[in-house]
Amino acid sequence: MRFLERVQLGDLERTRRWIADEERREAERLRGEQARPPVPDWIVERGIGQGGPPIEVHRGDCHAAGKRRRPFTQDEARRALTEGIRACAHCRPDTALGVLE
Repeated sequence: MRFLERVQLGDLERTRRWIADEERREAERLRGEQARPPVPDWIVERGIGQGGPPIEVHRGDCHAAGKRRRPFTQDEARRALTEGIRACAHCRPDTALGVLE
């Protein structure tokens, strides 16, 4: 009976470790979500190279935006569109900003 008790205590300790590990992972995930910067309203995708030129304007939540991007204010996005920078065909920032050709 003492052997069975030791086995069950070992199982209980292992289960408690699993629970603690899972709670730690969940707490880290929540901290990561809270620390994530807010999604910008507008972004501009830049060309290849250091200081590449702007090539396309996107809404902040656009799935088609590339990795080379930076946030834009609404005025900067509107100005870029009026200066000839291409509007994304997926999220249509030109329509949202009222800059139609």
